[in-house]
Amino acid sequence: MTILSNGHLWKYSKFIENENYSFNQNKILNLLSKKDIDEAYLSISNWENYTPTPLIELNKLSKELNLNKIFYKDESKRFDLKSFKALGGAYAVEKITNGNKNITVATATAGNHGRSVAWGAKRLGLKCKIFISEFVSKARGQAMSDLGADVIKVKGNYEKSLIECIKQSTENNWQIVQDVAWKDYMTVPKYTMAGYTVMMKEIADQINNQQITHIILQAGVGGMAGAMVAGIARYLRNIPETIVVEPDSAACVMESIKTGKIEKINIKRESLMGGMSCGEVSLVPWEILKNSVKFCISLPDDDIARTMKLLGNSSFSEEKIIAGENSAPGVISLITSCVDDKIKERLKLNSRSNVLVIGCEGDTDKEMYQKLIIQ
Repeated sequence: MTILSNGHLWKYSKFIENENYSFNQNKILNLLSKKDIDEAYLSISNWENYTPTPLIELNKLSKELNLNKIFYKDESKRFDLKSFKALGGAYAVEKITNGNKNITVATATAGNHGRSVAWGAKRLGLKCKIFISEFVSKARGQAMSDLGADVIKVKGNYEKSLIECIKQSTENNWQIVQDVAWKDYMTVPKYTMAGYTVMMKEIADQINNQQITHIILQAGVGGMAGAMVAGIARYLRNIPETIVVEPDSAACVMESIKTGKIEKINIKRESLMGGMSCGEVSLVPWEILKNSVKFCISLPDDDIARTMKLLGNSSFSEEKIIAGENSAPGVISLITSCVDDKIKERLKLNSRSNVLVIGCEGDTDKEMYQKLIIQ
């Protein structure tokens, strides 16, 4: 029995096309410059134990969906941190401290970004303060403590932890290393995004002159999605159809693209896709995404565990892939788009399509991973 013929209904919540779509390479590279992108690759590729993460073909799934190829960028193999975030926070720490050992860095996080900042601080022998909300799991907090960070738990959600991080950092003269931009705080998030573009450099080298026709990008505050769009502008010779995927409870990019301005979402329930459960798109990525993303899709949590399991038991590819809950949305949105004839036609998905999805993390929370795949 195949994945699509077993009677399971794959779900999406909303799908929209961006009325203001216009991919302007020069404008994108003005926002995140070629110099910033090239410097990030030059630096990170010289870090100890750096190696490009695998680009896996989901050949079983592409056959079933009648697509030419599906490429899965497997960030579970990124250093020892098992997440693309290793590229951003740690690089930003390196850039802003610039060899100064007397700086204390601080950040607010739902998990993976803070781990990257803590790892970056440890690499450079710096003190590190991490602020997490009460909803961040004990295992994720412990992972940051194990890297030598002082982890501070804050009552309330991610936003509350960020407010507390800014307050204490201002009082104590700590250097904030955040992946979210706000007015007068743009430089560090740009460094973080520049770090993420390393993924697209690797992908461009790995596809061996094949053309990616579609790229599906997860969005929380939009940092990774914006960085990958900048990576497309820098490294790819063609412009793929770009699709952003978000949890339906926190589709802040979709809502902003609908109106053409940043919209804040009141998150009534936290998504299982915790790293993507964000209520407001960040300023720097928004300037890139607002015209460069062609489609947006939002998903319920329903198929997350199922997809993690199917990736893990070689149902989609020849090899087993350890995919965290934030890695599943790209695959789910592709399946739901192929199942819905109208969306499939609008996306121009066919037997010539080469689709790139981002497996942005592995089992960064092992306990949560095991719990989800045995459901």
